Amino acid sequence: MKEFDLSRPQNFWFNEIAKIPHPSYHEKKISDFIVQFAKDRGLNWKQDHVWNVIVEKPASPGYEEAAPLILQAHIDMVPAKADGIVHDFETDPLDLYVDEDGWLHARGTTLGGDDGHGVAYMLAILDDDTLPHPPLQCFFTTMEEVGLKGSMELKPEDVKADRMINLDGGGETSTGVSAAGGCTVYIHKDIEWVKNEKPTYKLNIDGLTGGHSGGMIHLEKGNAIVIAARTIEEAVARGMDFELVSFTGGEKDNAIPRLAAITFASRTPAETIKSLVAESEKNIKTELEFSDGGVTVKVEETDKAEKFIKNGMDIIDYAYLMPNGFQHRSMVIEGLTVTSLNLGVATTTGKEVMLDTLIRSAANSAALDLKDRMCVLASKLNVRFELAGIFSGWNYEAVSPMRELLRETVRKYGNELTEHAGHGGNECGVFKALNPKLDIITFGPKGSDVHTPNERLNLDSFERSYQMLKDMVSACK
Repeated sequence: MKEFDLSRPQNFWFNEIAKIPHPSYHEKKISDFIVQFAKDRGLNWKQDHVWNVIVEKPASPGYEEAAPLILQAHIDMVPAKADGIVHDFETDPLDLYVDEDGWLHARGTTLGGDDGHGVAYMLAILDDDTLPHPPLQCFFTTMEEVGLKGSMELKPEDVKADRMINLDGGGETSTGVSAAGGCTVYIHKDIEWVKNEKPTYKLNIDGLTGGHSGGMIHLEKGNAIVIAARTIEEAVARGMDFELVSFTGGEKDNAIPRLAAITFASRTPAETIKSLVAESEKNIKTELEFSDGGVTVKVEETDKAEKFIKNGMDIIDYAYLMPNGFQHRSMVIEGLTVTSLNLGVATTTGKEVMLDTLIRSAANSAALDLKDRMCVLASKLNVRFELAGIFSGWNYEAVSPMRELLRETVRKYGNELTEHAGHGGNECGVFKALNPKLDIITFGPKGSDVHTPNERLNLDSFERSYQMLKDMVSACK
């Protein structure tokens, strides 16, 4: 294995933050570290109630009249570890090593390169008194990986610049040009339990491939929760007796659910139920043959439930009738999904059944339209609507001086800039809502297998991208 050269400033600061546990929701230690960093250098700083930190550095000599520039990265990381690895992300430092090909890893866990590389870059630049630069605002935000929750607590008056480099990008020679905004909708069915005397069955949806609801929603993959609701609706329409016991499925609202289960009581004969479900399975497999053909829809008799949910069909009706999946594509950028929504999680507790849906759109009005439609549907079906986690989109802009600066910088290093428009959400949309005049680019080094224990960061690219970033900062006169 090769050494991690700590004489290079970006490496040094990456190593320092790797010592500090910083999974989402547990960013206070690293936030306090950044505050102390600013205090030690006499820099202005602000720390808010969710541990976001803003550090400001005055312009260097000759740049006093230059317009200010924002650098931004998030300080939380996704905590994931390989099977058999003992690691507490709330207390243990990351165990860094460099492989023979020059890629940085954390032994057995995620590396936190997303967005540790951006945090390290900002600390290195703030620590460098030889670099010519305009007035700098460095935003270190929290809880990005769990819904952009930190940046959504920022205020318009916090944003003192009209140009920004978001350091949560990757690839070295590519930049983002748009991102989806949206919101989270929770649908609640409050439970009133009824004593059950009927046989009990469990419907299982399995075999789907799932995927990220931002990058893969246009691929017509099956949604296990929706398929479960459809199967029950079709069986009930053909005469099956049904009383809901529980409805579960999915893990996160930003992931297309692969699994779902509905436990129910019914006096309909078991063979009839199995026949009805088999008919639905046949049709669904045909429909998904080329997009998610491994789907299975099976029902089995299970231990008799002591009670069922009064009017439980209300929540099944909602899951069946609500809009879901791909909605609209861009007419400007080939292959870009503009609007979608994903029913990602169904849970049942002793008090309620809840559906969790993530709506995405680069056009804020389109996301709000879907939210309103879901609210109207909830009012018709005796379920409760809750809106949470609204975040703004970042729509494509044809003219961007910052993008042209990045293009020139990439050419200086012998490459051509590529632009990508994604359907995932990121903090650029949040900042754009705080200051609609912001000219934003995304930038970062090459990495791989982000959010997995195989995550790695290419150190040659990490070094080269840092030099490119310094060139851009100094060019912002």
